[in-house]
Amino acid sequence: MLKGIIGIGESLHASIPKHAKPMKELLEMGEGAYTQQSDALTAIKELIESQADDGAAYIAINVDAFGEDDPKTAVNLMVEYTKLVRQWGKGVAACIDSSDDDILVAGLKEWYNTDEAVKQPLVNSIKVYTVDRLMPLKKEYDFAFIGMLMGEEAPTGPGGAHSIDELYALAKELFDKAMEYGFTRDEIYFDSTVYPLAIDMPMTPGVASFTFTAFETIKKIDTDPDMHGVHFSMGISNSCRDLPARKVGICRAYVEVGMRYGLDAGIVNVAHHFGESPADPELVKLVEAFANMDGTMEPMNDAMMLMGQFCVSAKK
Repeated sequence: MLKGIIGIGESLHASIPKHAKPMKELLEMGEGAYTQQSDALTAIKELIESQADDGAAYIAINVDAFGEDDPKTAVNLMVEYTKLVRQWGKGVAACIDSSDDDILVAGLKEWYNTDEAVKQPLVNSIKVYTVDRLMPLKKEYDFAFIGMLMGEEAPTGPGGAHSIDELYALAKELFDKAMEYGFTRDEIYFDSTVYPLAIDMPMTPGVASFTFTAFETIKKIDTDPDMHGVHFSMGISNSCRDLPARKVGICRAYVEVGMRYGLDAGIVNVAHHFGESPADPELVKLVEAFANMDGTMEPMNDAMMLMGQFCVSAKK
């Protein structure tokens, strides 16, 4: 049995249609919806409990989709769902997940709004331009965090994307700030971003695939003596987006290949226990082809051929 990755349960997410349905029903019920028995609340309870039973290290909460027109709604919902994870998560810590800093702060504060002992939560995410608002909260609310490797400035790497060196520099900046604010290496997760394999086909000569850049960035950070010991997490489900079949298998292969570079955590469907058993060798070969696309012609041709074969086989 292989050692699996640190599983961050992805299911309590307002953009996943199956799980958004009871979340939307609760929102429409109004006052008392999160404390009074209903089929929708039972569905959420079962969703939280099942992720805990499947070994999640964290249970992610993302309600951003409900705040597109009214950010305050998402802030309030994060508070409610943080309470529910604390109540029904069987001791598993929350991963407070949002692109909005106000939502992150609200969830972090609510997690500790109890007299009960709770595990250290994970905040997803902090960026170089949000460091000085979020990291100071460490003094009052203990937490680990995912550092998203993106900057405010436009990327200047080949093809208009961030280069490995640019992503490494962003990680170094986040890491140095984290050290100043009292984080340990074990409390830092870096996300170099998953790009869907289905469209990861840069056609400009000399431009590497996003998969190549993401994995090589992990390796570069992990081999830095100062930063060695941090974690690496990705939204694994994005890797199989727009593919016609075998999505779980692709995710399993993506994790297996990523682990060779240093990937050790992921926002995933924890029921699949990614990393604990070998993936299909043919799917591993496919992911490897994208991980090898360094901008030269031969690896690109290999990846295109294997993707074509995969799509043809999926139609049979």
